[in-house]
Amino acid sequence: MVALPVDLSRFSRVALGNWPTPLEHCQRLAKVLGGPRILVKRDDVNGLGVGGNKLRKLEFLLGAAVAAGADTIVTFGGVQTNHGRLTAAACARLGLRCELVLTRQVTRVPGSEVLTAPKYGEAYERSGNVALDRLYGARLHIHDDDAQAEAAAGRLVAELRAQGHRVASLPVGGSNAIGVLGYLACAMELRHQLRDRGEDATRIVCAIGSAGTAAGLALGAALLGWPVTVNAASVSNSAPECLADLDRLVGDAAELLEVPHPRLDHVQVTERAIGDGYGVTTNAVWDAIRLFGRTEGITLDPVYTGKAAAALIEAIRGDEIHTSETVVFLHTGGLPGLFGYVPELIDEVEA
Repeated sequence: MVALPVDLSRFSRVALGNWPTPLEHCQRLAKVLGGPRILVKRDDVNGLGVGGNKLRKLEFLLGAAVAAGADTIVTFGGVQTNHGRLTAAACARLGLRCELVLTRQVTRVPGSEVLTAPKYGEAYERSGNVALDRLYGARLHIHDDDAQAEAAAGRLVAELRAQGHRVASLPVGGSNAIGVLGYLACAMELRHQLRDRGEDATRIVCAIGSAGTAAGLALGAALLGWPVTVNAASVSNSAPECLADLDRLVGDAAELLEVPHPRLDHVQVTERAIGDGYGVTTNAVWDAIRLFGRTEGITLDPVYTGKAAAALIEAIRGDEIHTSETVVFLHTGGLPGLFGYVPELIDEVEA
């Protein structure tokens, strides 16, 4: 078994997912692309709440909250947040009250002045993750922009505490030092799976938003002495912003673990799939979603995995990734969010 030079058992943890998640060889996808060997790490099929990467983070985040005596969880995100949906499902499993403070704000154009706009629509506001949030018993507080949501969250936490609730607040995406531990553990799991099959990977490709997943993989690779490149496709921010967030999270987690802060020379961030910003799709994203669906029966989402896949496809077709390489595509879930984009989805699948 591949071992980390740190002891994660000293951190409180609750069991939420089914580990290890599958690692699938996607031969038809690789053949169509004429590129490298492609393996997909299926963190979208890990059990609770329709699956997704946030479960790994939540095992540690909610473990800490429960250990501290919390009975209520407050967290944040966009209207179609995967993190919110999985937090709601995990709270249902653990018997915790769940409050989701959500924002319709979706767009951000990197490299220029920040541009924002709320996203409306029947599908976006009532189906997909939103429907599941309510199914799992969460209370939703929806606002037009981040400033409104932040102010409302402060009032909500004060009200809950005044009512006698013991409140724990989780960050956007579950991305803090504790949340990073989830993907530190995943790096160990993935290295073990590869070694068990007698192979290794040259690259791990994933989406990067709040940066906790990529930070965990980057820190895990460094601690394992694993010479793998982490290719992170931004879904919202510029590459320098993503790298700054990632470095901060790696540093915070390293301090928590009492290990040196590693260099991140093995991490590359690309902006090539962002389009007009967070939650805004592009033709390349829909092409990637169709390609994964029609070659492997794998469902991507338009906000995270679709953008990561679009970046991967462009890199392969541009010969930036050699045919001799082995690439692990980290599928972080997000299936319910696809239905929040039903008008676009219907147009695209009929194309």
